[in-house]
Amino acid sequence: MDCTGDTAPEGSAGGGGGGIFGGMESFSSTATTVAVDPRHVSYTHVMYALHAISILTGAAGSAFIATYFVFGLPSIIAVVMNYVRRPAVRGTWLESHFRWQLRTFWITLLVLVLLSPLVITIILIPVVIFATIVLGLWAMYRVGRGWLALRDGRSLPVS
Repeated sequence: MDCTGDTAPEGSAGGGGGGIFGGMESFSSTATTVAVDPRHVSYTHVMYALHAISILTGAAGSAFIATYFVFGLPSIIAVVMNYVRRPAVRGTWLESHFRWQLRTFWITLLVLVLLSPLVITIILIPVVIFATIVLGLWAMYRVGRGWLALRDGRSLPVS
């Protein structure tokens, strides 16, 4: 399947086969009533790449993945890009990718804000560190899963 949103041959786009994402075909849908501009697919790839750069920078540096994912310049640029182009993809399968990226960003930010007061107590600092690491892995998973679905021309679940 190419990334233009054209449907793939029967049975090839549902995530069937194996791998860790096998069996998730109930979430995928390549059929759409609105044509997808190939430039919007490329634009979405760029947004995923920017989020991935933030994650990799957080993993390679001294910062936590989650904090760099939210506060890193590449992710902030991706969020702005998302809001700018979001109306253009409304009603297409790409809309789910835009929503997926925004929810990943905002949920990560919300959890970091909720965890920050816990740093005041010395006893809870290990809990905050552990939760921040798990949150970073969750963000990494969401970016990876979304980008793979985009590559395969599939939409994402609503969550």
